[in-house]
Amino acid sequence: MLALDFVAAIGRLLLGACTASGRLALFALSGLSHIVRPPFYGRMFLRALVEIGYFSLPVVALTAVFTGMVLALQSSTGLARFSADSAVASLVVLSVTRELGPVLAGLMVAGRVGAAIAAEIGTMRVTDQIDALSTLSTNPMKYLVAPRLLAGLIALPLLVVVADILGVLGGFIIAVVKLGFNTETYIVNTLNFVQADDVISGLAKAAVFGVLITLMGCYQGYNSRGGAQGVGAATTSAVVAASVLILAFDYVLTELFFAR
Repeated sequence: MLALDFVAAIGRLLLGACTASGRLALFALSGLSHIVRPPFYGRMFLRALVEIGYFSLPVVALTAVFTGMVLALQSSTGLARFSADSAVASLVVLSVTRELGPVLAGLMVAGRVGAAIAAEIGTMRVTDQIDALSTLSTNPMKYLVAPRLLAGLIALPLLVVVADILGVLGGFIIAVVKLGFNTETYIVNTLNFVQADDVISGLAKAAVFGVLITLMGCYQGYNSRGGAQGVGAATTSAVVAASVLILAFDYVLTELFFAR
């Protein structure tokens, strides 16, 4: 009996995971399809773009600068053992543009924006404002979800451009000021090693991460139940799910871009 109970528990877990994945996929397809179908609520899009992009800029910028600084220090310490100090510039620029820029920016935005979206839409759900939109012949998916998905798709790559610049700048400052690298040599090494594909792959990752963050915030908020406690649970679930999906899709996209 214990073995049967164990198998039944696994079956229920798998069925629940498949059901949740299917609901999320249908929700995502519905939200993305409304982006290209009129009408389009430009004011909601601009508001979401400002909230996701502009207001996330300080935390993303600080994270990128200090990440570049730490990366330069750590790489210099490790590479010095092999007399390969000249590789610091290439390691910093490739790490930031390919990986750390989009991933850390995504995680920072997920913590700030994902929770905010889930809380806002969740509050509208538990106070029946979403039902009121339907009563007024306004499609909630088109009004609440589609503008945020498009804003996330656009805003996060723009944030990652800033993160890449500031991350490389942070590494440059530490390398020149603290580690004593020659300024001109460091810049030349940076420009020689970075390629367009490195930057483009990071921006492509950022676009996917932006959609994932806004999608999880909208999905968790849209399906929240149970008053204030349900809204709190939705915000937590949105941040956790978005963070896990960012790391999972980061591996998948890295495999697609760089696997040989």
